[in-house]
Amino acid sequence: MLKLTLFTDPACPFAFSAEPVRRQLQWHYGDQLEWTIRMVVLTLEPGEPARLAEGAPGLQRKYGMPIDPRPYPREFSSEPACLAVAAARLHAPDRVERLLRALRVRAMLGGLLDDPELIAAAAEEAGVDPEAAAGARAALDEDIAAARDPSPAARRLDHKLSGPPGQRRYSTPSYVLGHITVPGFNPIEAYDVALAAQGLSRRAKPESVVELLEWAAEPLATAEVIAVMGRSAQEVRADLARHARAIPAGADCYWVYGS
Repeated sequence: MLKLTLFTDPACPFAFSAEPVRRQLQWHYGDQLEWTIRMVVLTLEPGEPARLAEGAPGLQRKYGMPIDPRPYPREFSSEPACLAVAAARLHAPDRVERLLRALRVRAMLGGLLDDPELIAAAAEEAGVDPEAAAGARAALDEDIAAARDPSPAARRLDHKLSGPPGQRRYSTPSYVLGHITVPGFNPIEAYDVALAAQGLSRRAKPESVVELLEWAAEPLATAEVIAVMGRSAQEVRADLARHARAIPAGADCYWVYGS
């Protein structure tokens, strides 16, 4: 099993737009990967809350993930949501990805990640106890420090990093795959090469959208299904319309198997 660390933030629309690639990694490499998800906390940096509050009107058109194009009603901090993820990593490690997803989905539809009610609703959906927070502050502080200490290899790819010149950090998403660091937004092929170099084998594509949706632990966005299926968008959308139920979101939808 290979250790994989993902540096991300539930507020980042680019990280959300990269979810189809994360789904491909999960499908193709399965239990060969041991995931650890660490929080960057983008909104600690000056100017970042204002930039995030503007929204990301062009990203759904470009990458297909359901993102509401409107700006947020105000600036917000992602730190409370990141703290909840750090707590889940300590107290419910098998629920971390579900919590992060629940937070992301809400944030990309205009929810504010410092809203206690939003965080509580996401925790309930993920099956996480929102009161289990012992040790989370220290864990999150460690995440923040690690995200702002990129590996020497990542630093040689400075254009793939973010943050001010004096304190570069991992962009969201960034992956550490065993001994290989792949910073920033990348296509699946970049990760395939890194994983093949470390001896991992790639599982074949799903035979049907039904197989994929039954495997998934949660509703999948159209863009995620298309990416994992590896077929034309038109063909995949037709199969989804025949076999799955749509949950409208943004300008697109999520899909679950069955009626």
